[in-house]
Amino acid sequence: MQPFASVEVYTTAPASVQVDGPSFRQRLADITRWTDAAGCTGLLVYSDNTLIDPWLIAQLILEEAERATPLVAVQPVYVSPYTAARMAATLTFLHGRQVHLNLVTGGSRQHLEALGDAGVGHDERYERLTEYATIVRQLLVSPRPVTFAGKYYQLQAAALPHRPPASLTPRLVLSGSSESSVRCARELGILRFAYPRPVTDYPAEGPLLRESGIRLGIIARSDGAAAWRVAHERFPGDPMGERRHRVVSRLSDSHWYAELSGQARRAGDAAGAYWLHPFLTYRTFCPYIVGDYDEVGAYLAEYLARGVQSIILDIPAEEDDLHHARIAFARALVPDRGC
Repeated sequence: MQPFASVEVYTTAPASVQVDGPSFRQRLADITRWTDAAGCTGLLVYSDNTLIDPWLIAQLILEEAERATPLVAVQPVYVSPYTAARMAATLTFLHGRQVHLNLVTGGSRQHLEALGDAGVGHDERYERLTEYATIVRQLLVSPRPVTFAGKYYQLQAAALPHRPPASLTPRLVLSGSSESSVRCARELGILRFAYPRPVTDYPAEGPLLRESGIRLGIIARSDGAAAWRVAHERFPGDPMGERRHRVVSRLSDSHWYAELSGQARRAGDAAGAYWLHPFLTYRTFCPYIVGDYDEVGAYLAEYLARGVQSIILDIPAEEDDLHHARIAFARALVPDRGC
């Protein structure tokens, strides 16, 4: 197999659930330093109604990191497009650093109901997100005040107090697996991240993963049995977690959640290196690739061969996770650009 041109790698910031503030800040600082040391692009900062504000987490990352960039979840229900653009521009102004914005629509009906947004359907949320992102982009790059008259948003000569220089303009990406998310990303001309199915579900020459990004976890070791021991120690059986997963499946209209749940029912707990047990026990939201360096590297290589350009790794449990991931990426014949 020929070497791949490049792949960028993010890690994921820790969640703020069931932890006190000082402990969370220390954990975030540790993972930020590990991400920096590994040479990764940055850290995903995801968000829902159960987590603290992602913009303040991004501020902490920028204070700690020398190079790593926060990839901040931006949900239209949480902040207006003007506020999102102003927050991104403010962080750039204060730190002289770029931030990346991950556009999301929210998949939990319960969370959307709590915020009075349950009446907006799934496809309509992506239609609204297209308008939202268009405004954010215009505010960040336009040298003139922005006027916009759309179905969901209206602006009249709006301008930011500090527009970022062109070299630091925030990057926009989008998360989603549905056809609506594909159309939204295509219309905006931005990278789309999704939670991947097993690589064999994607035709080698098909368009499904072309110029896209994926989010997954990696547990790789020099010996496959050792990797699986780590995997089962880190994610043991959890009947309560399985029940919670089933409840969330009923409450969510997210395509990716339904897709991975269906995949788990078809394939069982494990299908080769592709492992969904952490997802089924509600310990994380992404699949894991588990095995020795060659097995994991070969699996990653198949995703990359189908057009994947960017990978978001799950929250590292320890710094060594990124060391082992780097070796697996090297076995995938990817020139070393982090992790």
